[in-house]
Amino acid sequence: MVAQRAGPLLVEGPVDVTLEDGTIVSSDRFCVALCTCRRSRTYPWCDTSHRTSGRPRQPDGGASCDS
Repeated sequence: MVAQRAGPLLVEGPVDVTLEDGTIVSSDRFCVALCTCRRSRTYPWCDTSHRTSGRPRQPDGGASCDS
């Protein structure tokens, strides 16, 4: 996993995520981006809403799930 303060948490998939209310959501993708800012309209999946938050972006530009 790779975590950045201003971006999503990248996780190698497939994954099952249990939400606070007990709901389980699944993704069968090889890499998923989990929202850490809670601005995403597709929460818990990241939709890049963090980019419009006004916070400065990380200079390295991101990360990948490549091993």
